[in-house]
Amino acid sequence: MTISIPTLNTGIPSVDKSFRIACGDFAGNIARFQNNPVIIAGMDYDSPWIRDAAFNTWYAGMLCPNIAKNTLCSVLTRTENGLFIDDGSEQYWDKIIWAWGAWKYYLYTGDSEFIKTALEAVENTLVQLIRDEFDEKDGLFRGGACFQDGIAAYPDKFVSRQRQSALVSCLSDRPRPEFLADKGMGIPCKALSTNCLYLAAYEVADHMRKESGLPERWKKESSKLRSRINENFWNDAAGTYRYLLDADDPNPARQEGLGHAFAILYRIAGGNREEKIIRNTHITPQGLPCVWPQYERYGGTEGVYARHSGLIWPQVCVAWCEALAQAGYREMAFDEMMKLAEKAARVYLFSEIYHPETGLPYGGIQEDGARGMVEWASCRRQTWCASGFISMVLNVFPGVRYSPSGLAFSPYLPEGTDEISLSDFPYRQSRLNITVRRNTSNRLLINGKESEMIDSEIKGTNDIIINLR
Repeated sequence: MTISIPTLNTGIPSVDKSFRIACGDFAGNIARFQNNPVIIAGMDYDSPWIRDAAFNTWYAGMLCPNIAKNTLCSVLTRTENGLFIDDGSEQYWDKIIWAWGAWKYYLYTGDSEFIKTALEAVENTLVQLIRDEFDEKDGLFRGGACFQDGIAAYPDKFVSRQRQSALVSCLSDRPRPEFLADKGMGIPCKALSTNCLYLAAYEVADHMRKESGLPERWKKESSKLRSRINENFWNDAAGTYRYLLDADDPNPARQEGLGHAFAILYRIAGGNREEKIIRNTHITPQGLPCVWPQYERYGGTEGVYARHSGLIWPQVCVAWCEALAQAGYREMAFDEMMKLAEKAARVYLFSEIYHPETGLPYGGIQEDGARGMVEWASCRRQTWCASGFISMVLNVFPGVRYSPSGLAFSPYLPEGTDEISLSDFPYRQSRLNITVRRNTSNRLLINGKESEMIDSEIKGTNDIIINLR
């Protein structure tokens, strides 16, 4: 069981401190599952989940590639019909995010044997989900939003059960039967983030095919879905995408943080939509909320927010940070990173969820069966929050950009910082000592020699100097 722990020195106390905390929380959540070391979701969990496996591999899988691979493989199931993405959970709707985690693992490692396994699982699962959850009428996929399993992320329509007056707490409990679609699991709504993930999965499958020497298969589906997302979700009046369709949401301008991040990361928001999203997205004092505004049934008490609409889930902020960096909004990405750094440094750990005003750990209110509306917990040392902060550092300062052929950089230094260093950073068969400096030239030096990028075949220990003009 091997994990690399890099050393960060930025001269910004809260960042350096939080990076150490993040590495500790991340390493502390590696545990044995089915006789293999895997990355579990946090101190309050004992087994891997699909979405957590994908997020944690995406955000920090390069630090422990073999363990990340174990984690990804632990949520696959082989049946008589082949290999599928399936961990036995009813929270099926966003399981296709596994494809993105698997692709990130490949970029970190170049593991050509794994790519064959991953391609089989992704394509089999896509075929299954197209059969069960695809709506041919509008060309979109049914199901909840990515990671949003709590009922506080959905309109009133989804709350009441038919058989009893008790309130449900999870979307997988499902709404009354008269609302259900006639195939698949039947959850009728369509979410921005989840449809973005299907598009990413189509593209990942074709990337994997290219790396395996196979012809494209999903280009047509990818192109159609990109068009359908823009046609159906874009709200020109608000200058943002809608969060949910077919859900009886009374507010068509309600925003989904992860959906907007994915729309930018997967280059769905073409033209001037990207700039509009960034300008019009609501940011709270403590960062990007998972959904905004919260659903109306939770309002009325000052300072009280719903668990899955209104609160700060750090893995959402991390994806937003990467989207901002990719789009060239580096100062905004830095600000989002600093907000999370300050929250972690304050309590010496990464919590699952935070209050949007105070920045303190806060689980929010949500229905809980017969108990009614109660305040939930914010879980401790949540892995995707810690791994996410590591990703933020990589995206903000050196601006690491992975591709099958190697590493490129888009560096950034905030005002008042002239140099940062990241030592013993793993990349495939090498270890990198990365320094970003202010200089009169914008050059990448590898062991003193000028280069355009780091080749994927690089080996040994290498000193990387990135001069920032």
